[in-house]
Amino acid sequence: MTERPIPPSGDKRVLYGYWRSSAAYRVRIALHHKGLAFDNAPVSLIRGEQSLAEHLARNPQGLVPVLYDAGAVLTQSLAICEYLDEAYPDTARLLPAHPLERARVRAMAQLIACDVHPLANLRVLKYLEAELGLDAAGKQAWVARWLSDGLAALEALAAPLAGDYLFGDAVTLADVCLVPQLYNARRFDVDLAPYPLLRRIDATLAELPSFQAAHPSQQPDAA
Repeated sequence: MTERPIPPSGDKRVLYGYWRSSAAYRVRIALHHKGLAFDNAPVSLIRGEQSLAEHLARNPQGLVPVLYDAGAVLTQSLAICEYLDEAYPDTARLLPAHPLERARVRAMAQLIACDVHPLANLRVLKYLEAELGLDAAGKQAWVARWLSDGLAALEALAAPLAGDYLFGDAVTLADVCLVPQLYNARRFDVDLAPYPLLRRIDATLAELPSFQAAHPSQQPDAA
């Protein structure tokens, strides 16, 4: 298999992302939680830098995040997080050891990353505005509908599994996905009152230094 070129910084670990990207936010959390140093390389989604040839050479999808690590080019946030778990087994693990427990965590992570997040990301919102003529109120209603459905399902799914966090008392991949999604929900004024479990876990996670360092407001490209 031929890898795409390594970045100009050589062997450094580099994360290409955007400060408000939920997917990039997940990877930042994972890297900080594992104590893996990395350089931030901002890609402005607002200015369309994800569609430039330079970025398409990294990721033909024209999306973030992209992680360069040990000469490899990695895309898709959940795949990156699982790679980090396997490539650096001596760091804090995001997936449990038992197959059934891993499946439970993956189910919650994928509910967010695969079923909820794609319906409210920047590409979709731009399409709703440009092609379907939705105004700001229409886009907010769209986001609220789909986020509310997903968060209600997650609240129910997590109820018998949660401890301090979504799955027991250790941070997992599910928590890595939860925090960015609730950040976006608040951006769009989604009512989070119906989800007391998710709000409680989110508040607990917000106290962790790794989650604080990964917060969008702490990124070099934050507007």
